[in-house]
Amino acid sequence: MFLTLDGRRAMHAVLVKVSIGDFEGSVKELRETVVPRISQLPGFVAGYWTRSGDGSNGRSLVVFESEEAAKTAAERIRTAVPEGVTLESAEVREVVASA
Repeated sequence: MFLTLDGRRAMHAVLVKVSIGDFEGSVKELRETVVPRISQLPGFVAGYWTRSGDGSNGRSLVVFESEEAAKTAAERIRTAVPEGVTLESAEVREVVASA
């Protein structure tokens, strides 16, 4: 486990990769349901959702205070994929640096 300079536990992030079948519908669902739900999870720090130029796929990085919180979030993400979106991967990684 990585510790910060002040001895705190390192944050962890969930990296998500999706294919988007219905861009318009998925953006609406993302803004109205997914982001509010994820941001209310215990240990949530920050989240960033991105899309490719053609809107066919997306990536997100959601940061949590602990590995446990990130793992819990990853499980929720895997079971609550919006219609029009195909989950390709959701993995937990340790944050080793930030700016």
